[in-house]
Amino acid sequence: MAPDLKLAIRLQEIDTEIQEVEEEIASLPRHIAAIEKTLESHIRRLEADQAALAANQKERRRLEGDVQMLQQKASRLKDQMMEARTNEQYWAFQKEIEYVENEIRKAEDRILDLMAEAETLERNVKSAEAALKLEKQRVEAEKEDARRRTAADRQRLGELHGERQTVVAAMSPKIYAAYEKIRAKRKGLAVAEVADGHCNACHIALRPQFYQDVKSNQSVMFCESCGRILYYKPPTSCEEELASQPSTAG
Repeated sequence: MAPDLKLAIRLQEIDTEIQEVEEEIASLPRHIAAIEKTLESHIRRLEADQAALAANQKERRRLEGDVQMLQQKASRLKDQMMEARTNEQYWAFQKEIEYVENEIRKAEDRILDLMAEAETLERNVKSAEAALKLEKQRVEAEKEDARRRTAADRQRLGELHGERQTVVAAMSPKIYAAYEKIRAKRKGLAVAEVADGHCNACHIALRPQFYQDVKSNQSVMFCESCGRILYYKPPTSCEEELASQPSTAG
């Protein structure tokens, strides 16, 4: 294989990996932001459950206080009723006592409802607390993994850039300039393999003689359609070699 062609192939491999590593480095902060957003949703859920439970308890305390005051009022009214001097006063007190006792029953019924609701709310809070604890552990583990991956990626990126400099220094300036020009024009892909008489990048069929020249890998050749540097990877088995040969059947 022509030295510059071999170097161009390796340079393309390096640049492709550099792009992949850089994309992963860039994606990790977004991944962390996404899992932290999920964590925030767990926190908000717990806060909502805690707020609902606190409101329930506050309402129960208010009603319990109301019941106590109403009971005291009913007791005073009963004492006053015993001192009534006329039937009209007696029945007025009786009616007011009935009203107060009815209010007590309504408050006590509401307290019982709140107590039942509180059991569910307390379970929700405990469940949310457990889920938040697990989510925090998961987020921290993923953060640590992201930190390790980022460190490894940055180390690998340094290695790749070092190797790239070595490869570029060994290439002829003309071929390297062509490589960079094509790479800029073709979204990072300057080198393409040929197979079955086609360029694997643009999928355009090559002229038969041109295809045979490319298969020799003895010089740097460019796709007549997309302009990429072409190379041929020989089959690794006899079956593949036979399959790559044009059919001579009449």
